[in-house]
Amino acid sequence: MKQTISAQNAPAAIGPYCHAKLVGGLLFTSGQLGLDPVTGTLPEGIEAQTKQSLENLGAVLAAAGLGYGDVVKTTVFLANMEDFGAVNEIYAGYFPKEPPARSCVAVKTLPKNALVEIEVVAGE
Repeated sequence: MKQTISAQNAPAAIGPYCHAKLVGGLLFTSGQLGLDPVTGTLPEGIEAQTKQSLENLGAVLAAAGLGYGDVVKTTVFLANMEDFGAVNEIYAGYFPKEPPARSCVAVKTLPKNALVEIEVVAGE
């Protein structure tokens, strides 16, 4: 059984997809850019975009009744691998205990020319 999750406190999808799907007790989120959920704009800089991306993921997790502690896997997409250290500093603050498994890849371009996009898999 699949359940679509829509988070009111996260930015609307910019394409034909939903915020997340709950399948068999696991939540699979779409990638979250650092878009401001009110204005739909990207803040300046990797730090601000990373923080907003993680805040957006928090809203999606909350809509499914979960939190950061329930995240088991993340994938981080970076437009520039030189931002790896800055992203790690902010990311670590959201996962201070038992961080999830993670992949981090550099990509040529992200939607809206974002600097970072993060997706998660979570479950209880």
